[in-house]
Amino acid sequence: MAPQYAPSLRSRLFPLLICLQTSFIVIFLFCVKYDHHISDDKLLYAEFQDVNVMVVLGFGFLATFLSRYSFSGSGFNLLVAAMAVQWALILNGLESWYHRGQIIINLRSLVIAEMCAASALISIGAVLGKTNPVHLLLIALIEVSGFVLNGLILQTYLRVKPLYCTMLLHIFGAFFGLMMSWVLYSEDSEQQHEKEKIHRRTGLFSLLGTLFLWMFWPSFNSVLVDPNDHQRKLTAVYSTYLALSVSAVTAAGVSVLSSPTGKFNLVHVQSSSLAGGVAVGVSMSAVREPWVAMTIGLAAAVISTLGLRYIRPHLLSAFKCHDTCGVLSVHGLPGILGWLAHLLLQLADSDDLTTAIRCAVFNICTLNVTLSLSMALGVIAGMLLKWNFWRPPQEKKFFDDQAFWEFPHLAVHK
Repeated sequence: MAPQYAPSLRSRLFPLLICLQTSFIVIFLFCVKYDHHISDDKLLYAEFQDVNVMVVLGFGFLATFLSRYSFSGSGFNLLVAAMAVQWALILNGLESWYHRGQIIINLRSLVIAEMCAASALISIGAVLGKTNPVHLLLIALIEVSGFVLNGLILQTYLRVKPLYCTMLLHIFGAFFGLMMSWVLYSEDSEQQHEKEKIHRRTGLFSLLGTLFLWMFWPSFNSVLVDPNDHQRKLTAVYSTYLALSVSAVTAAGVSVLSSPTGKFNLVHVQSSSLAGGVAVGVSMSAVREPWVAMTIGLAAAVISTLGLRYIRPHLLSAFKCHDTCGVLSVHGLPGILGWLAHLLLQLADSDDLTTAIRCAVFNICTLNVTLSLSMALGVIAGMLLKWNFWRPPQEKKFFDDQAFWEFPHLAVHK
């Protein structure tokens, strides 16, 4: 049971929230305007809502699997997403502000901001339950800044298309979070925490989050495709749906096969069912045939399930890295698989050796830049979070809502 008197974050969290939100309002007052010159169609609004559901409900419910951390998993998800979206709108609009003197907001910019927030939520999954809300807000600010910077570098120096830069959010977010977890490692974390377990009720809510993500992932992967290119947009939807379908079936099979008792593992099935959407999202610009999308979904599910079964338990002992939500197996490895599939498909479409070599070099540089920047910023963020000024929770307060939320039925009456 959590200590009766957990340290109050009032002197840290309230000033941070008020300062950030006030600063954002001031920036929006002088620099941000709505885009009244274009008429976003109803389809884009529907896709925006799909992405919004994924970020708020999908990731929110997905983070409720811990038996005594469901309030924090869902509530902090909304807090971080709301703040990260505002910060992403500002950063993504700096180029517009530089050239036009103002930041323009439309549905497309909101969708991009939501995806930046999703990248931050992926990073937070690696340290879920071991941080406080102040930490999570700082992580979101640093991670979103790094992700926007990564896209700027790739587009400026490697001429990478904006859509592909955005889809790298899975790789960037996963390895950012892993490096944070590695820096935050302590000798007291050698064994699994007694509160790091799943309850039947919280597991059901977490599965509901998976269902939301699974249903709306085709919109997530296709929303930023040029709306005038209907064929390419529909291809992205078809490919994502097929990859998700195959990954759901494959994850169930591999989970049963790898289980000592021959039973399904809830975490494996619900997490690895999404691996196909991650992998095909990174590679979708090169996917042309249904069987290719299905093959990517199958390979992603196999890698993800085996990673959760065999790699995740050894991360702590071998690499001193505790991955709460298994972001390496759910987002990192499938993301790299998608990058590899994208590279191979582009090489197969190349007409000559010179084009193939150029393609390979640019793809390898893209991955190296993304990994290097995400891991470097993850180390910096982890070092910042270790500062005692933010009142990091003690080991005995990990994975427990009572450190942060009011529970009237547990109040002591004098």
